[in-house]
Amino acid sequence: MCGIAGIFHLETAKPVEPARVERMCDAIAHRGPDGHGTWSDPGVCLGHRRLSIIDVAGSPQPMASSDGRAMLVFNGEIYNYRELRRELAAEGAQFHTDGDSEVILAAWQRWGIDCLQRLHGMFAFAIYDLVERTLLLARDRLGVKPLFYAPLADGSVIFGSELKALLAHPSLRREIDPLAVEDYLAWGYVPDESSLVKGVRKLAAGHFLLLKRGAGLPAERQWWDVSFADRRKGSVADLEAELVHMLREAVTSRMVADVPLGAFLSGGVDSSSVVALMAEASERPVKTCSIGFDVASLDESGHAAAVAERFATDHSARRVSPDDFAEIGTLAAMFDEPFADASALPTWRVCQLARETVTVALSGDGADEAFAGYRRHVFQRAEDRVRSILPSALRGPVFGTLGAIYPKADWAPRPLRAKATLLGLAGSGVEGYARSLGVLTPELRDSIYSDGFRRLRGDYRAETRMHAVMAGAPARSDLDRAQYADLKVWLPGDILTKIDRTSMAVSLEAREPLLDHRLIEFAATLPETMRVRRGEGKWLMKRAMRRYLPDEVLYRPKQGFVTPIAQWFRGPLAERARTIATSGTLARTGWFDPPALSSLAEAHISGRSDHARLLWQLLMLDLSLTTLGL
Repeated sequence: MCGIAGIFHLETAKPVEPARVERMCDAIAHRGPDGHGTWSDPGVCLGHRRLSIIDVAGSPQPMASSDGRAMLVFNGEIYNYRELRRELAAEGAQFHTDGDSEVILAAWQRWGIDCLQRLHGMFAFAIYDLVERTLLLARDRLGVKPLFYAPLADGSVIFGSELKALLAHPSLRREIDPLAVEDYLAWGYVPDESSLVKGVRKLAAGHFLLLKRGAGLPAERQWWDVSFADRRKGSVADLEAELVHMLREAVTSRMVADVPLGAFLSGGVDSSSVVALMAEASERPVKTCSIGFDVASLDESGHAAAVAERFATDHSARRVSPDDFAEIGTLAAMFDEPFADASALPTWRVCQLARETVTVALSGDGADEAFAGYRRHVFQRAEDRVRSILPSALRGPVFGTLGAIYPKADWAPRPLRAKATLLGLAGSGVEGYARSLGVLTPELRDSIYSDGFRRLRGDYRAETRMHAVMAGAPARSDLDRAQYADLKVWLPGDILTKIDRTSMAVSLEAREPLLDHRLIEFAATLPETMRVRRGEGKWLMKRAMRRYLPDEVLYRPKQGFVTPIAQWFRGPLAERARTIATSGTLARTGWFDPPALSSLAEAHISGRSDHARLLWQLLMLDLSLTTLGL
């Protein structure tokens, strides 16, 4: 795992100062504390920060190909590099290191762009071809590893693993994109492709960018996609056996490392499944870690301890206070862009604990998106059945009217929070699912914006992106389209951003075996009844793991990391909630209506309503703008 950065001149081969790329790399030194280097040629400079995982003593970067024609900087891991190395060596390729970086170079020379299809792993890399004068930027299929880039006024393109690397370049204009603010308030993160800083883009997951001198800035090109259009045939027993085999392959392939390796363990289905398969494949006790909270309703440590005992792991646990609000400034700085998933705080804490004993940790991320494990997937399937029975001419007036008058009861028990469901039933599955994913509804966003910000935003609405992704999905049903949107928008924008930044902040490599692309492609072809059945998500996966895990692990209610932000804003952060609209960086933007925000803050503090997520979003936006100096 590493950090990369670089500069490439599109128009002419202007000299590049290596010191500029060194400063960009220094800004992301936490991603690679074990080594660093730069390489330059007329019109290009590549930089690298290294966290040594495989071939610890060798494989320095930037790395030259065996014939000196190409140079590489690479962030990630290629899990099938040994098989590729044998295949390439049989065709005459020569290798001088034992790592995966040199395999990428040899694969590029042998297969060109098609090499991407052969790489199994997580990666973001840049390859400069000294003969063709081209720079290839590529990102892995699911977007596990990030890559930002931006064209500058001098005709160059800069890139880096995090936004802070680009911000270290003096020529990058620090201007806020108001459309990204709209996106952030809708989803709680700035989605892939766009960025908080105008002109900066994230290379989309499963895409590449081939820059050629004198040819201008090209469009990104997609090299991988997942299809929900087909349905796999076979008995439950056959599909279950196939799934178990694929899960084993995904886990064992990610256990290759030349440094200490372990796993996160919450005691839920996904992390417990990963640990079970690791224990099966390992000759030594698996190192596991978990954190617990001193509030019983938030604490999962007992479940994690039971799984650790079942598989005789070398388990580390730490109890932390949920009143960890003093660290929110540090948290905001990790992400650069505003990031409102409050579970990032405990995720960071478990990464800190893991780093005390290991350098690589396997996580359980990805199964919910692949196998329909969220409650919203269960609701989507149920709503889809209703939509298929009742004509839109009837659903629109009936459910639309009910949804309009039904109160937004965030404070109520979940069965009574029906507003989004009613509005979803009134429209299409696409509209309903976009609402279920959103943090702030379009109506609430409009109620807090100032007139000036509404003019900046214009006709753009954040939901437009989600509608387009779902409408264009290779899918058969609304559930298919929902999962496709999760994989394309929610997963890289929220889940993978969270684990990448929090793990890299402590120089820990996190690996996600349940995001093996072959596993994702398999899950996408499962009949819907193999994903959701009798109100239960991840049906086939849970059935397949019965041979390893007891029912109390497989079927206990989903919990996940919880941060008590509602209590914070009624306690130690109450004054911050009151003043967020009138003081600080956010107030100076003029984007929001101060009386509207003050009214919402007071309603929350008094306990009349729950606006914790809104207040948290505004606080993280304020902290991000302050940290970035924007």
